[in-house]
Amino acid sequence: MIRFVQLHALTIYAPSNLNRDDTGRPKTAKFGGAERLRISSQALKRAIRTSEAFRTRLAAHRGERTQRLGDDIRSHLVGKGMSADVALDAARKIAGVFGKLKPVGDANPAYIEQLAFVSPEERQAVFALADAVAAGTKTLPANASDLVAELLRRTDTAADIAMFGRMLADNPDFNREAAVQVAHAITTHRVDVEDDFYTAVDDLKKPSEDAGAGFIGELGFGSGVFYLYACIDRVQLTKNLGGSADLAAQSIAGLLEGFATASPSGKQASFAARSRASYLRIERGAQQPRNLAAAFFKPLRDDDLLAKSITELERAADLMTKAYGPCFDGAPYVMNVAAGQGTLAEAITFATGT
Repeated sequence: MIRFVQLHALTIYAPSNLNRDDTGRPKTAKFGGAERLRISSQALKRAIRTSEAFRTRLAAHRGERTQRLGDDIRSHLVGKGMSADVALDAARKIAGVFGKLKPVGDANPAYIEQLAFVSPEERQAVFALADAVAAGTKTLPANASDLVAELLRRTDTAADIAMFGRMLADNPDFNREAAVQVAHAITTHRVDVEDDFYTAVDDLKKPSEDAGAGFIGELGFGSGVFYLYACIDRVQLTKNLGGSADLAAQSIAGLLEGFATASPSGKQASFAARSRASYLRIERGAQQPRNLAAAFFKPLRDDDLLAKSITELERAADLMTKAYGPCFDGAPYVMNVAAGQGTLAEAITFATGT
């Protein structure tokens, strides 16, 4: 089996604010002494796993990342006729397997403190246990730790958990090592974040009133060519999925389609920054992976930044191979939209092949 599948993409985003910092401005990073726009790996992973492509390809194989599992259990038990107090106590015991709970006096006492990644198999086990408790055929132990083996799984069919991993602080034996690494995306060139001063007008304001706006605001934005990189460890992915090579291939297909077509959701109503990759480069092999961001350490300057970015990315890949020897097996698959080269369907076939 080919161990590593490396994905490189260049995606153009028009003026947008896809991923904000704590002040509401687009995230940035200094790279090569120049400020670049940045999209965090967390934002990219969420965009991928919530994308239509990922949902369609892996409909029955997606986990839920939530604090609300206990509240779902509580509502389920109340619906089965259990009193509110008893249902809450049972829900806290069951949900406590997945993480520390909020205090009993909190507004949401059945919520887990952190977001827990729950697989379909684990959710099924949770509600099967809840049904047994409601029917009186099962009594919950006093300590939630006694339910760990019954509810948690070391392998399952949750593709997103298998790819992006999870951490259960109180039950580390059931942590999942991520099979996919995703880099923060950065622009291949220097970018200055700009400000948009905007106003909103009250539709019901009469002409006889003042001519001022009903609201004024300010919003930061930027645009550019972004370099995206991800690395898939197929061996780890297959292991996380209980040895299913077919499901691993489906997962890679969903990941790649989302990687090429999904955009983070930040301020989309204001900017409609729905972009797709203009360039994809896919490499397969057993060699140690390498990110090619060094191609853009010196910020690019050109009338056609996409074409320049492609040239520098391919040049960096060739120089790396010259210095270190083959960094992947055979030839990469390249999809270049501007040149009419390749298709996403062919890229997926290449990435999922053995």
